[in-house]
Amino acid sequence: MLLAIDVGNTNTTFAVFGGHSIRADWRIGTVARRTGDEFAALLLSLFETVDLTFAQIDGVVISSVVPSVVDALLRLSKRHLKVDSPVVLGPDIDLGIKVDYHPVTDVGADRLANAVAAHAKYGGKIIVVDLGTGTTLDAVSEDGEYLGGAIAPGIQISLDALISRAAKLTGVRLIAPKKAIGKTTASSLQSGIIFGFAGQIDALVDRFQEEMGGSAKVVATGGLAEVIAPHSRTIEFCDDLLTLDGLRIIYERTRA
Repeated sequence: MLLAIDVGNTNTTFAVFGGHSIRADWRIGTVARRTGDEFAALLLSLFETVDLTFAQIDGVVISSVVPSVVDALLRLSKRHLKVDSPVVLGPDIDLGIKVDYHPVTDVGADRLANAVAAHAKYGGKIIVVDLGTGTTLDAVSEDGEYLGGAIAPGIQISLDALISRAAKLTGVRLIAPKKAIGKTTASSLQSGIIFGFAGQIDALVDRFQEEMGGSAKVVATGGLAEVIAPHSRTIEFCDDLLTLDGLRIIYERTRA
């Protein structure tokens, strides 16, 4: 079985693959100073909930935008999982796609994994919207070339920044209000965040479509994809496990 690990700035996701199917997946908070032994203790307890053992893992693939975590995950892999050659996404890995970005090393590993998975799963021209710590949009050509993208502040950090600077504002649930014209502070914030970010995504997708010649499919992923997608006119698919599927595909390619 394959253990895929995607480390984001806010959350870290683990998934166990049996072939092309995910047996189990978990999302935990990213802690930059967590050690390999701490990861092992945490993962062991998660494995037990679904009757998995470390001995069943024979491969590990890692994507991380937090460099300090990689060494701890390598220790987890080698010491506890007995996998001596985990695959770590980086500029030296053959992704199976061309990358038109300068320099290539500046592209987040998760964005490249998304591009690989989106092209493999949906085919043709693709625009990937990843709603995580930051909101990213990435363009993939008809033949699978990564063309670049856009980066904007994420939903949660934007809301947190607004609340921290405005004394009268408090936290709200990230759900859509009944109407865009809010009658309370909470519903006004919900309108601005949910409908506002949906509109931002639609505006960027429209520009991407124009530059790509139109007809690109649009797939959303990330922790808040399901919240925003129903209010976007351009998002066609939600795929919460897109990054992890990309890691699996890349791992299989390196081992082939």
